[in-house]
Amino acid sequence: MSNENLQASIDAVRADVAKLHAELVRYNLIVWTGGNVSGRVPGADLFVIKPSGVSYDDLTPENMILCDLDGNVVPGTPGSDRSPSSDTAAHAYVYRNIPEVGGVVHTHSTFAVAWAARGEEIPCVITAMADEFGGPIPVGPFAIIGDDSIGRGIVETLTGHRSRAVLMQNHGPFTIGTSAKDAVKAAVMVEDVARTVHYAREAGPLIPIPQDAIDRLYDRYQNVYGQSSDERRDAEGER
Repeated sequence: MSNENLQASIDAVRADVAKLHAELVRYNLIVWTGGNVSGRVPGADLFVIKPSGVSYDDLTPENMILCDLDGNVVPGTPGSDRSPSSDTAAHAYVYRNIPEVGGVVHTHSTFAVAWAARGEEIPCVITAMADEFGGPIPVGPFAIIGDDSIGRGIVETLTGHRSRAVLMQNHGPFTIGTSAKDAVKAAVMVEDVARTVHYAREAGPLIPIPQDAIDRLYDRYQNVYGQSSDERRDAEGER
């Protein structure tokens, strides 16, 4: 990739990641400056993440922070005079170990955190969960912020699992996606199903969905639902 194309790619991810933080606010997934969105730079061992402790209203493409896949801030780039999110090491570990991941999101959304506080997975009892996550949303181990322990827990828990979300015990949800936007969608859906299943269980016994039905629902949603690939490319302006 030429330097010019690389810079254009970095700029696009900066803009995308800065904009997507507003979705966390819109869907009430965070409080104050908590939570974060990051996005991998296509074709490079780099990702973009928000600065630590900065108000969401003040986030701009220029103050997003460019990091390498070891979580080091790339010097001399816009935003490099700031400290990156305290979850940077976790995001970096995920990018290093799951190459297909293009985005990572962490929130403190209320109902998902409540499940995490109990160390309890969210059972797959509604079709929306089968569609989006292909089964229950698992719980990852307790880990302290500061190194890549959280990242290791995310990767270990999600390896071989269809879920794009994990509830880190006593902490909260982390989601992954093919892009930053895809990971944000997963974060929104996690909170939605966490709330619904919580209320359902409060009202009475849950009715599990048979595994074969979960498999059919997941396959349809992932491979059939929505526009065809050609229509999708047209809609995204790729032709």
